[in-house]
Amino acid sequence: MAAVMDMPATPTAQVAGRMKPGYEAVLTPPALAFLADLHHRFDARRRALLAARAERQARYDAGALPDFRADTRAIREAEWAVAPIPPALRDRRVEITGPVDRKMIINALNSGAQVFMADFEDSTAPAWDNLVAGQLNLRDAVAGTIDYRSPEGKAYRLNPSTAVLMVRPRGWHLPERHVTVAGEEVAGALFDFALFAFHNARALHARDRGPYFYLPKLQAMEEAALWDAVMEHAERALGLPAGAMKATVLIETLPAVFEMDEILYALRRRAVGLNCGRWDYIFSYIKTLRGHRDRLLPERGQVTMTVPFLRTYSEWLIRTCHRRGAFAMGGMAAQIPIGGDPAANEAALAKVRADKLREVSAGHDGTWVAHPALVPVARAMFDAHMPTPNQLHVEREDVHVTRDALLAPCGGTITREGFENNVEVALRYLAAWLDGQGCVPIHHLMEDAATAEIARAQLWQWLHHADRRGDATPAGAALEFPDQAPIDFALFDRTLAAQAHRLREAGIPGAARVAAAAALLSELTHAPQLADFLTLPAYAQLE
Repeated sequence: MAAVMDMPATPTAQVAGRMKPGYEAVLTPPALAFLADLHHRFDARRRALLAARAERQARYDAGALPDFRADTRAIREAEWAVAPIPPALRDRRVEITGPVDRKMIINALNSGAQVFMADFEDSTAPAWDNLVAGQLNLRDAVAGTIDYRSPEGKAYRLNPSTAVLMVRPRGWHLPERHVTVAGEEVAGALFDFALFAFHNARALHARDRGPYFYLPKLQAMEEAALWDAVMEHAERALGLPAGAMKATVLIETLPAVFEMDEILYALRRRAVGLNCGRWDYIFSYIKTLRGHRDRLLPERGQVTMTVPFLRTYSEWLIRTCHRRGAFAMGGMAAQIPIGGDPAANEAALAKVRADKLREVSAGHDGTWVAHPALVPVARAMFDAHMPTPNQLHVEREDVHVTRDALLAPCGGTITREGFENNVEVALRYLAAWLDGQGCVPIHHLMEDAATAEIARAQLWQWLHHADRRGDATPAGAALEFPDQAPIDFALFDRTLAAQAHRLREAGIPGAARVAAAAALLSELTHAPQLADFLTLPAYAQLE
């Protein structure tokens, strides 16, 4: 890689993380200089945008509701389109996602999916070794030299034809404490982006394969504009043509659904689509409206994509994207094969088929799966109902949206089983995350941080807002505890203690961290304010 161009004299990046053999191949002086330059140019702007998030949330906590912006109405009403989509991304009917460990990367690239999203965010616990090893793994994957041999001796290597690689860096809110510039921690987003782009961008561009990125957790067009500025500068510094870097944005926060046009406009030189990040979106709905007692949601299993506020979100995303020439990507199927139980396995696959049929029939251009075994299942549904490479021609002019439709709460119930499941899932995932695992199989679903965020946010919401007498809750979600036990902190504390004991005895992944996970979950649930992200306080306990 050629030296970075036109860099000012900035403080160098200081690495505090352990330098294991091989790490010097990605943590090179030029790569760290590139990272330091990005930090110097853009971190103050990033911090200002995070402050703007906090100010916006304070207004919601005081009673305001998210809405379409008056100051950007002209953008929404004008006729414009994103730049043409590169040939490598014009058919994205099935995308597979997963963490950046070596075996996963090989299996995902070989899975038969059109795209593999290598994830430094929700499915990777940001332990130092995970992050640096992930960069090494992706460097080898781009070079075509990646291989892996299992402890049992099975060899893994790339097929001649592989999925298109996309990379998801961490969100703007997450720090990387192992690297500092002038005493300041760098942003996790810039760390992930800088190292991957510095080592791989030119090789990918030479093959017309990118570099391509997925951008998470955005809340406003200004946050998208910051990514556009980062990529524009990186293109110049790395000798790439303007607009070579392309991005798909996950619409996984409630504020962002009101700025989809604006986000695409801010990234119009490089945007290729928006994605329904539905699990994080449900979490964001709870978090954003945490001060609104009338927006209580029922238990997680009942909040499906067929409930009105989620169906509206999905269809509005399709209409917005197709009006602008961008792809509307569907959500995740988290199911994994259920060995030894054909009936249960077929029932799980039937749910996947129904979900993918809903997506393709609505006009989505592609969808996500979490396991290679689901690639042919999802592909079959899209092949049968989408004979064209995409559905940009499906304009969905029948979809009309109001603020209230996007915010409408849904009815349902809160059962003892649902309450206990939220405690278990949040505890199991957090224990594994603290142990360095960001992608965890739980009850035949491949869970990442988004599910744990929903589970712990719902516990907080129910305990702080539910009517504890057992009557109907404010949003009409009835309590169905057979013994009419109230939802209160005594119930939570008993359930958490019982689950912690059971999970330690069961030897789950991360069993040694169950006590620490339980203490953190208890602290977050009892707190008078719902924490913005589970991963922020948990990061302090991660190596």
